[in-house]
Amino acid sequence: MECIVSLEHLAPSQHGQLKYAAAFIDETISDIRIESGRIHIVHESPKGNSAIEERVHKLIDRFSQGDFGFKENILFEHKADTPYEGDIIAELVDRKIIKVLEPGLFIFREPFSSLMRFFDYSFMTKVAGRFDGVKEEHYPAVIHSETLNKTNHFTSFPEHIHFLTHLREDLDIIESFSQSIRDAGGWKQDQKLDLNATMPTPKFTMNPSTCYHCYEGLQNETLEGDGLIVAAISKCHRFESRNHSDFGRLLDFSMREIIFVGKPDFVKENRLRAIEYLKELAVEWNVDSVLEIANDPFFTNDFQVKASFQRNQEMKYELRLTIPNLKKSIACSSVNFHSNTFGNAFNIKFGKRNAVTGCVGFGIERWTFAFLAQYGLDEAKWPASFREQYHAWQQKSL
Repeated sequence: MECIVSLEHLAPSQHGQLKYAAAFIDETISDIRIESGRIHIVHESPKGNSAIEERVHKLIDRFSQGDFGFKENILFEHKADTPYEGDIIAELVDRKIIKVLEPGLFIFREPFSSLMRFFDYSFMTKVAGRFDGVKEEHYPAVIHSETLNKTNHFTSFPEHIHFLTHLREDLDIIESFSQSIRDAGGWKQDQKLDLNATMPTPKFTMNPSTCYHCYEGLQNETLEGDGLIVAAISKCHRFESRNHSDFGRLLDFSMREIIFVGKPDFVKENRLRAIEYLKELAVEWNVDSVLEIANDPFFTNDFQVKASFQRNQEMKYELRLTIPNLKKSIACSSVNFHSNTFGNAFNIKFGKRNAVTGCVGFGIERWTFAFLAQYGLDEAKWPASFREQYHAWQQKSL
């Protein structure tokens, strides 16, 4: 079945957000596209078109409330004549450089995996290394549910969360589970499990954002000086349904972050420095890119309030790299200011006041995909500065 709904009452700037959220309307949806001011949703829902249409209108109402224009606010733009216009994903798959396990879940092989390591090395040396006293930390890929609750992730981005649990510590349950798998001839995708009976409420989830562990590690501490700067990388996980078929939207990805925790002026000043370093990097590597004011894709009913506040206060900037083959861009880095949200949540203090925080994030896989989407795999066509730095790094790494 196909459900078609007019978008005449929704600003075109909101169409992308609607398309993203529509993937979560029903599990049977197989395709979503927006054409000529209408959204088309192909599905097999037993509830029929009327139920799908009702939920689409609910989302339209959510994203059209209030006077919120989403006007583009470009802070920086670097235009580059890039030589590659092919489908880089298809080429990488054809050459067996990446293996697609399912949409958004890849195995990366050489040279993609080397480029990922080089990008991370470059972000550490060219950006993080320019901040005095930066400390490097290493974080797990899982996070306490209680910690994630303090970040408001459960209420702002509930669709992202991958819960972790396990079989109860009960010999009968463990043996019964094992026997049921044997009887079925192995694990089945539609395996019937009584989750309430066999598994406890999840204590952990997969971590959706690197910086959360930084704040958890500083919980209830009183820090000295003006602030501290932490550099960390971790695997992050966000479930985004059929949106994982979009270019660069991964289920499992590597996020390098430089995190600022301290007094307001300390965080704001270092955030501005990070923006300048990002701009310099875009020019040095000659990537076709734009830096603009942005907002998080809040999923809940208070989307307009939260998104409007972020944009009006310029709390989030994104560096977006062009994907020539798709005639679109993707966010590869973000620069964020959280005010005292996390300082309050985790009781991190500087003197008698709660700390403010900010961060700059680098999506390692996204940078690699976007660079190759502009310049391809032929190193001779890469920008000279990038090629020279990459080869020098390779020699160091031998």
